[in-house]
This record gives sequence, structure tokens and C-alpha cells, in this order.
Amino acid sequence: MKKFSVLLFAVAAVSLTSCDYQKNNHIEQKDVRAGDEWVYGVSPDSAARQLKNKYTANPELEKRTNAIREKLFGSGKVNEGA
Repeated sequence: MKKFSVLLFAVAAVSLTSCDYQKNNHIEQKDVRAGDEWVYGVSPDSAARQLKNKYTANPELEKRTNAIREKLFGSGKVNEGA
């Protein structure tokens, strides 16, 4: 019974200390791109300017990508599941 109570105390202590674990696990840094429209957009609700870039599809790259995927993961369909 004594071992059970010690174990229960240990579990309670660990669970209570883990509540604020991530609160102190960060570092404050100055944002060097603060206010940059290219990264953050004109306002907080708008999309970044760099997201407006559109690229034309290249079928040759898609074939190459599928060949690499097949070599790494074997033949099968994408998103087929495990």
C-alpha cells in the first residue's frame, strides 16, 4: 500500500508540473520582418504578397516526382493508406 501511495504521489506531481511546461519553453526574439508587406501582407487579415505568385504546371516535373515517390515508397497510389 505504501508503494501505491508513493506512486500515486509521483504521478500527481508529474501531471501537475506538466501543465505549465510549454509556458516557459520559448524565447522572445525581435521580428526582423515586422511590418514587411511581402511576408505579412498589408494588414493582419490580408494574404501575404508572396502568396500571389502563380506558377505554371510542368508535366515533366510531375513525372519525375512520381518516379522518385515510387522508388522511395514502392508502387501504389498516393493517399492509399497503410
